[in-house]
Amino acid sequence: MAAPLFRRALVIRGGALGDFLLTLPVLAALREAQPDARIEVLAYPGIAALAESGGLADGARSIEYGPLAGFFTRGAVLDPGLREYFASYDLVISYLYDPDGFFADNLRASGVKRLLEGPPRVTGTSHAIDQLAAPLAALGIPLANRAVSLQIGQSAGPTAEIFLHPGSGSAAKNWAPENWRQLAGPWLAEDPNVRLAIIGGEADAAALAPLRGLAAEERVRLLENLPLPQLAAELRGGRIYLGHDTGISHLAAVAGIPSLLLFGPTDPGIWAPPHGHVRVLRAPEGNLDALSVNTVRQAAVRLHELASGPGRNHTPDP
Repeated sequence: MAAPLFRRALVIRGGALGDFLLTLPVLAALREAQPDARIEVLAYPGIAALAESGGLADGARSIEYGPLAGFFTRGAVLDPGLREYFASYDLVISYLYDPDGFFADNLRASGVKRLLEGPPRVTGTSHAIDQLAAPLAALGIPLANRAVSLQIGQSAGPTAEIFLHPGSGSAAKNWAPENWRQLAGPWLAEDPNVRLAIIGGEADAAALAPLRGLAAEERVRLLENLPLPQLAAELRGGRIYLGHDTGISHLAAVAGIPSLLLFGPTDPGIWAPPHGHVRVLRAPEGNLDALSVNTVRQAAVRLHELASGPGRNHTPDP
């Protein structure tokens, strides 16, 4: 019998939510290749919990740990606990930016048995997932599933049929906030059965401002700064999701909710979730100002009708 490729693997992933979720296919491929191995992640808290909650990781640890900084310095006295932690893995895949190689050298000095380095940034023209999967080739592991789902339980409480996320980490990727209000307000007025949930995070204050007045309507909920596993569970209970090129949109994709994503200057061929239940509406010449409210409304209504049809089940298979 051939020796296993690894018994304990650690994936180190910095970056924001979208960066982490685009790396989930790597975790899924590792899990499929070695079902009995222990796989853990070192990432930002909250984000790392998604992989653990979704069954793709057996453990998660925060990358925001002070003594870890010493591993990016040559000749530093390395934290003994971290040395022991890293040495416990026979495979480490790191996506951290390490131009001088100090982090890699210190991992090897700690006793890491096999270290593979993935790209810390997406720079090419192929899909981000394919770029991030580069370390798998060195292991001879195929990228079997690019459209990974997270099996995070559905919210037990009342959910919204339609989720809207009007923000993103960049104003250039945002459809105008007023457009979102003009989309949501008439939709509520015209259809008494529609229920909305408006999602916002710390960076979304400006995008949320025109929509806050809608929260007085009993059919509207404002979901701000929810823990990510909770938000994923909420999304699994919804009918459709509308958003931009954001980490939350990738969360909606892996949660299995049919999604309409508005793309402007960024390339959906690189950044859009590859899931079959995701639709992309590309702004003319990448200019979101040229995307009319009517165009988005028509696309959203069409998706809502498809998701509401008889026998439709948009959530991933258990």
